[in-house]
Amino acid sequence: MTAIVVSGMRPTGRLHLGHYHGVLKNWLALQENRECYFFVADLHALTTHYEHPEGIRNSTWDLLVEWLAVGLDPEKAVLFIQSWVPQHAELALLLGMMTPLSWLERVPTFKDQQEQLRDKDLATYGFLGYPALMSADILLYDATEVPVGADQVAHLEIARELARRFNSLYGRTASDQAAIEAGLQALGKKARRNLEKLREDYQREGSPQLLAQAQAIVTDAASISEVTRSLLMNYLEGKGRSILREPQVLLTAASKMPGLDGRKMSKSYGNTLGLREEPEQVRKKLLTMPTDPARVGRHDPGEPERCPVWPFHQAYSSVETQAWVQEGCRSAGIGCVDCKQALVEKVIAEQAPIRERADYWAARPDDLRQIAAAGAQKAREKAAQTLARVQEVMGLDVH
Repeated sequence: MTAIVVSGMRPTGRLHLGHYHGVLKNWLALQENRECYFFVADLHALTTHYEHPEGIRNSTWDLLVEWLAVGLDPEKAVLFIQSWVPQHAELALLLGMMTPLSWLERVPTFKDQQEQLRDKDLATYGFLGYPALMSADILLYDATEVPVGADQVAHLEIARELARRFNSLYGRTASDQAAIEAGLQALGKKARRNLEKLREDYQREGSPQLLAQAQAIVTDAASISEVTRSLLMNYLEGKGRSILREPQVLLTAASKMPGLDGRKMSKSYGNTLGLREEPEQVRKKLLTMPTDPARVGRHDPGEPERCPVWPFHQAYSSVETQAWVQEGCRSAGIGCVDCKQALVEKVIAEQAPIRERADYWAARPDDLRQIAAAGAQKAREKAAQTLARVQEVMGLDVH
């Protein structure tokens, strides 16, 4: 089976080094040995920026420019813009027909973003339903793996749950349904009532304990065959014929690139180094970074593990330089400026070819459109196959 990877980014401004070290380097490795679909998630940008969409179009092209600049290759991966593939919106709508509201409301970012973005009216259908759109993004391409960090695993789980629920609803033959119904009747009224209640609660809440209780009822039933027992177990978990493939988590290492103040690198914190920031700005930002607060004076010893500059050395400096920093900081043999100076040119040197390639692509908008169009065509062809399966089992007579 071909490994298929799907991932995307919202176009909310130019990328920074956190994106590069945390996501894009991983994508570069994946495009070498997997079938990859990487998309600019402009529809997702509208879930929070629907009132002020002015920057989405420009940010979409900036994102594509920077992907090409770091080395993503349209000959190795399918690069496209989400809204150019209408099957994303159509599958999201169809999934929405069978998605319980409680599933959407329990997605971790739903309440978090409402709290963080209080200045925006997020009481919208689009914001509540974005997990269905996210699931459609993944399920359209029969993704086998989705690269996520440990803090994003819960976000992928709803796509897995929706695939299971869809397959449960639409993935059984008439003979399967008859066997399941006969098996439920064989359990007896009380056991069947308990089983159905546990199954309903499990599919709403996703609790493993509820599933285990329901499975115990099936396991203990002496009045059913092993074939029927297997069908009932799948019935409890929402499994049926695989119309939509259930994606697996491809856990990626956390980025070692914090922001300039030691927190996560984020535009909202104002602590970023842009992927193609001008050298003088890079130099200024790095040289004015805060350091270990224990180093009040030049001759005070410090601790690299407490200093925001140290993770940059871990990402950019040689083993020898890292040892020099560790020894010099703890002994006060070097000053903070010395430590930063050893880092500055390495960061600028890594960015130089990226800036050069970004300038090349930014000056060729027609070529960018051709790449986006070719990627969208490939994506539509793949997505159409999945959507046709979905439409068929959902009873839609599409011509």
